[in-house]
Amino acid sequence: MASATTPTPAGGSSNPSGGRVVAIVFGALLGLIAAVLLLAGAGLVAAHAFERDDDGYYASDPERINSDGYAVTSEGIEIADLDDDAGGWAAREFAGRVRVQATGAQGAPVFIGIAPTKQLDAYLRGVAHDQVDDFGAGDVEYRRRPGAVRPAGPRDETFWAASASGRGTQTLDWDIDEGRWSIAVMNPDGDAGVAADITLGARTGLLLWLGLSAIAASLILGAAAAALLFAGLHRSRHGVAVTGAAAVGPADLEPTGGSLHTRPEAVSERTYPVAVDGRLDEPLSRWLWLFKWLLAIPHYIVLAFLWIAFLLLTVVAFFAILFTRRYPRDIFEFNVGVLRWSWRVGFYAYNAIGTDRYPPFTLGEVPDYPATLDVPYPDELSRGLVLVKWWLLAIPHYVIVAIFMGSWTWPQAWWASTAVDSPEVAGSNSWPGLIGILVIVAGIVLLVRGRYPRDIFELIVGFNRWALRVAAYAALMRDEYPPFRLGR
Repeated sequence: MASATTPTPAGGSSNPSGGRVVAIVFGALLGLIAAVLLLAGAGLVAAHAFERDDDGYYASDPERINSDGYAVTSEGIEIADLDDDAGGWAAREFAGRVRVQATGAQGAPVFIGIAPTKQLDAYLRGVAHDQVDDFGAGDVEYRRRPGAVRPAGPRDETFWAASASGRGTQTLDWDIDEGRWSIAVMNPDGDAGVAADITLGARTGLLLWLGLSAIAASLILGAAAAALLFAGLHRSRHGVAVTGAAAVGPADLEPTGGSLHTRPEAVSERTYPVAVDGRLDEPLSRWLWLFKWLLAIPHYIVLAFLWIAFLLLTVVAFFAILFTRRYPRDIFEFNVGVLRWSWRVGFYAYNAIGTDRYPPFTLGEVPDYPATLDVPYPDELSRGLVLVKWWLLAIPHYVIVAIFMGSWTWPQAWWASTAVDSPEVAGSNSWPGLIGILVIVAGIVLLVRGRYPRDIFELIVGFNRWALRVAAYAALMRDEYPPFRLGR
């Protein structure tokens, strides 16, 4: 039975145009960015609300420092010119106050101070001490500064911008100022052997401002994404619509309420509702297949964006099915178009090398192209199956598809094979898969003998047909379980 073509609706195309495809892809990308910004912004606002202590400081966990020298110092921290209005306001608003707390080991007294780096370096010149290179994560790393001079007691020095000393927990609060600054931890009398638990903290409005800005940006981008998706997915409802035209001829259609629908008996006559076919387009060039990886790059770039949109819209479809039992028609047509486009590119390139005819850049049907795919639109889908079929029920198929596809995948095979959590099962990082191996064999035979082995071609098309049926099932397009066979 001849495949049916979908009549073009009056006042609008049944397949997305190039402009609508661009709108859908960019809408999906903006939606993804908006979602990431929203989550990041919410996390930053939550951190501002719940991660600060009672005094409003974000504080690190205590870290133990130890040195047999006379001091432990930090690297110099440069703070920009605060006289500039914008820079000064930003610095004071976002990181306006620093807190350092130190508790001497075993109750010993401890001294902590913040000073200009040049003056602290001059004070410790020739004094054996340690400079901290890495602080945090339970591991403090030091850089040794050798010397033989014993310093004077730090409490008697006047260059400290802020300092605290004594027994128990000592707290140093410092309002930041421009310049280069360093922190020092010592014994109050200047003796060697420094051991203390240190906590660093800052009181800042930076996280709140960043969080609110990210949320605002996400709302703006989300609105833009919604507008683009609406523009890309919206189409005229006037004219003739065909429900389920895959592998259905004109005799299988009947008028219902002004539209053409597939006769139920015609659907039942078909083997599986996901129709995937490939026709060996001979004669084939002996050598062109060696360069198709280069020729197909424009398609691969477009498909990368299309598959991002495909995955995001499938999530939308999941919730639509869960609440309404229906797959949104425009999303369905777009996703079928992505599968169709991907199959044509795979058939041209390294999932079959079955034609030398360059694939068209369209989501729509191209009946005279040697690779075709169609999925009839389901009138209703199961709410229960949508919860389990894409991950649990499809696992046996995912294992098989991973063996077929290996790492030589185009996007829908990636969708199927990576659904298995175990990389040992998916095998997508280790070998080309059965399809890749057979394509290499067919390419070598084509190169040497000038013909494509027919039996190998049928196997390759069967493997791809299997993978595409699983991809459509995993994308929630049909409730019928994919058959374990290569044929139609």
